[in-house]
Amino acid sequence: MEVPSGRDHYTTAAYNPPFHTVERLPRTAVNRVFAVIYTCAILALLYSHAQTLRGSTTLVSSLITLSLLVADLVLAFMWGASQAFRMYPIRRKQFPENLKMKVKRQDFPGLDVFICTADPYKEPPMSVVNTALSLMAYDYPTEKISVYVSDDGGSALTLFAFMEAAKFASHWLPFCRKNNIVDRSPEVYFATADHSSNHEAHKIKVNPTFLVTYR
Repeated sequence: MEVPSGRDHYTTAAYNPPFHTVERLPRTAVNRVFAVIYTCAILALLYSHAQTLRGSTTLVSSLITLSLLVADLVLAFMWGASQAFRMYPIRRKQFPENLKMKVKRQDFPGLDVFICTADPYKEPPMSVVNTALSLMAYDYPTEKISVYVSDDGGSALTLFAFMEAAKFASHWLPFCRKNNIVDRSPEVYFATADHSSNHEAHKIKVNPTFLVTYR
């Protein structure tokens, strides 16, 4: 990641590195104009329904118009509820590397991460295991981060996958920290490039003691 550049940023002694920057997207004005026009159209439609309802002479026509009015009110509410983030769209850029410049590593806050899963057939245990391993391999003090897995389905398959993952983690986590690996999900790491030149990575990949090997 790149830190925002600027002459004053590095020439002053009081430089305070940001944790994130916020950039307003150029489509904000277009979104707001569209929202105003769309709102006027909705109000006109609701007014038309109300006028039609007032002029209805039979029970059937009144019920039909009323149902259309209620349906349009519900849809208008749903549309309005989804407009908040479109009124001020932003692009946020994070600089986690600046955390070490402002806070000592031993003063990092504690993190509790929960991974929820239920059905091993809809959520393959391998994907859940890769998520857990990538979290455990974070460049973060190990005593400050806790990873919890909530398996609502109580699947024996998921439990067995994590038992095997615990064996793999004893090799994978030190490897990530030693080599400063960016893609810390084993599935992503072994699928993105040829690691045959890295003897340690190749050894982990084909280790016969693991039930699952990454090909």
